[in-house]
Amino acid sequence: MLSRRHIRVKVMQVLYAFRGSESDDFSKDQKFLMYSIDNMYNLYLLMMSLLIEVHKKAENYLEKSQKKHLATNEEKNPNRKFINNELMLLLRGDKQLEKEFESYKIKNWELDGEYVEVIFKAIVTSDLYLEYMQTKTSDFKKDKEFVISIFKEVVAPNEKLYDYIEDKNLTWLDDLPTVNTFILKRFKKAKPSSGSESHFTTPLYKDIEDKEYALNLFKKTLLNQSVLANEISKKTKNWDSERIANIDHVLLKMAICELKSFPSIPTKVTINEYLEISKEYSTPKSSIFINGILDKLVKEYQEKGKLNKVGRGLM
Repeated sequence: MLSRRHIRVKVMQVLYAFRGSESDDFSKDQKFLMYSIDNMYNLYLLMMSLLIEVHKKAENYLEKSQKKHLATNEEKNPNRKFINNELMLLLRGDKQLEKEFESYKIKNWELDGEYVEVIFKAIVTSDLYLEYMQTKTSDFKKDKEFVISIFKEVVAPNEKLYDYIEDKNLTWLDDLPTVNTFILKRFKKAKPSSGSESHFTTPLYKDIEDKEYALNLFKKTLLNQSVLANEISKKTKNWDSERIANIDHVLLKMAICELKSFPSIPTKVTINEYLEISKEYSTPKSSIFINGILDKLVKEYQEKGKLNKVGRGLM
């Protein structure tokens, strides 16, 4: 679920907040980094549990309508298309996902049920829902397409839900786009199944190397701050240091560290990744500035044989 770019962003945020020197104890900052990354999985589970609770609410709503003393014919014989949506039933029946909810203590909607109501109302009043409910036939493919559309157009962009997530955990704001994208990928890959396999549980890291990469990038950048800062200063002699954005300093240190200390990561990948991050998190001109510095350094490292990249096409 976690991409290398998201790992870089997480490391950048902790390094930006760090106020000590390379000789200071940074164990608390390292723990916060790992907590911030690991907590991303909690957000994924939170969003999945929200969808399940919304589906349960829809079912309860129909049941209460049927039990009305003066129920209309439509209420007595309601349209159960959404209730019988095959993808939603697959999601609700995922036992492994249910265990994850219990393990990570995902119980938010017991206390904050008003947000379940908000999303439920937003769904049932949407044109997508009305159009879906009017069609007589349905199959797994169409049910899946509906859930994907509803999630993209109604759930993910909901401002009240966004505010709730921001209030619960500030680090989740940067995680939300990645989590939402991953949820959509899981939905798209889901297939009808009567077995016990889980369609919706996933490891946070693609492999152990990604977790090691996060720790190493953080530690190596932090432990070599003075050397990395000197590398930057040699290429910015004509720049007023106070005019260089602090976030640009952090990104440059990380990029230089990655160029020199991570032989398996291609040079072009490193440069492109930090340019994209700067476009999102720094000033409008930061990407041009960072690209210019890194371009000069790469040429210098290549001439002096300091780029020890392993594998074909890594330069």
